[in-house]
Amino acid sequence: MEADSPASPGAPEPLAEGAGGEFYSLLCRIKGKLFTWNILKTIALGQMLSLCICGTAITSQYLAERYKVNTPMLQSFINYCLLFLIYTMMLAFRSGSDNLLVILKRKWWKYILLGLADVEANYMIVRAYQYTTLTSVQLLDCFGIPVLMALSWFILYARYRVIHFVAVAVCLLGVGTMVGADILAGREDNSGSDVLIGDILVLLGASLYAISNVCEEYIVKKLSRQEFLGMVGLFGTIISGIQLLIVEYKDIASIHWDWKIALLFVAFALCMFCLYSFMPLVIKVTSATSVNLGILTADLYSLFVGLFLFGYKFSGLYILSFTVIMVGFILYCSTPTRTAEPAESSVPPVTSIGIDNLGMKLEENLQETHSAVL
Repeated sequence: MEADSPASPGAPEPLAEGAGGEFYSLLCRIKGKLFTWNILKTIALGQMLSLCICGTAITSQYLAERYKVNTPMLQSFINYCLLFLIYTMMLAFRSGSDNLLVILKRKWWKYILLGLADVEANYMIVRAYQYTTLTSVQLLDCFGIPVLMALSWFILYARYRVIHFVAVAVCLLGVGTMVGADILAGREDNSGSDVLIGDILVLLGASLYAISNVCEEYIVKKLSRQEFLGMVGLFGTIISGIQLLIVEYKDIASIHWDWKIALLFVAFALCMFCLYSFMPLVIKVTSATSVNLGILTADLYSLFVGLFLFGYKFSGLYILSFTVIMVGFILYCSTPTRTAEPAESSVPPVTSIGIDNLGMKLEENLQETHSAVL
């Protein structure tokens, strides 16, 4: 009796230890799912793209505010010329079906439309700042994300899960927090000359960006990165060159060139060239949607730099906004989407796992295999 009596008060302890063990195991599984090497690599690549966008925004704003230079088409034209000189020339010296002339014979009209969408998306977003407010541009620019998801559903046959929609909602909540911080910090001081025109330009530009990104994902994953960049460089140079002669001739002629202005143009072109060169690499291992969620932080980087260059006021909501966007981005990347095969495809359903977030899917499979062996 004496030996059995101490056991009764201690009976709940194994249950408590079991509950604690299950909770710890749950935390470990969540940590293993959200903070894998491929997700961390995707985050790093996405923020590298955000920094490139930040560089283009800062140099453009510096040109506009300090030197009164507003030539977005000329700046884009320089970038397209760099793409032409590097990637289009690479295609010109290739042989076989990857040769520039062979590609043009088969798909010239498709790449003209792609080049037109890319050029006009860049131009419309920048031009919208002259008509509407900063808040409208930041909010309405997010319209491209649901458009991108819809296009991916119908064109790339991407199939999303509930967590992906939740993650997008979290990211958009972070953007809303950033806009609120802008208003509280007093950055919303420009009412715009014609808000309706500006808002329409933002919506059109965001939609064209979505079209360009979906085409980019398809070409990069099905064909090659060099073909996409080479064709965009070729037709982007032609289209932007014609357009800048029409709409920016007087603005370019009025520039008082010196080495500082030239250096800002070079910095903008290099940032934009790096953005165009690296984005296909990131899209190839993730998706266009995840990349667009990751680069939502670009505005925040611009704000942080603007604290020193343009005297912006700091708000703690900027840190909160950055955190919320990153949480949504990690949630989206934590679960790979699936790709539904077209109806006429003869591929068996068992192989319907898509290549969206391919690196993370491979890592997930390896972890499952390792657990099964143990």
